[in-house]
Amino acid sequence: MEVDNLLQVGDNIVYPMHGTGTVKAIEEKEISGKKQQYYVINMLISNMQVMIPTDKIVSSGIRPVTDIMALKHIIHIFQHGESDRLLPWKQRFKVNTDKIKTGKIQEGAEVVRDLLRMKKEKALNTSEKKMLDNAHEFLISELKLIKGITENDIKGFC
Repeated sequence: MEVDNLLQVGDNIVYPMHGTGTVKAIEEKEISGKKQQYYVINMLISNMQVMIPTDKIVSSGIRPVTDIMALKHIIHIFQHGESDRLLPWKQRFKVNTDKIKTGKIQEGAEVVRDLLRMKKEKALNTSEKKMLDNAHEFLISELKLIKGITENDIKGFC
């Protein structure tokens, strides 16, 4: 697949560990004497702009926003599935961090589900509270960009 066709201006994307964004431009820049094409992406959560070389887009883990067809699977994740509550919190934190780093919506949904379940049973430590807040914000920000999903749909399951 040709790099130029991966993303277009106006595409909504998910950048692992950074959240959702929109491709605002594709620009050629000269850095250290080397001309290269860059995707200019406005990140929605942090209000920052990132530039990623077009030839690094695949290795960056950036992906398009999930579509409406994936919603049923995400709802299933929230309603079912078991979390390993026997793991010590440090191991659980590493497992959850690794899931978030994948950038996959299903993995992020599992982290949110598991931490919300734990929060109902006992107070989360500071690190897990922050992780839950960030993972939940990333999940909600992506769900809001899926065509055909309303705010009420989102509130109904997460």
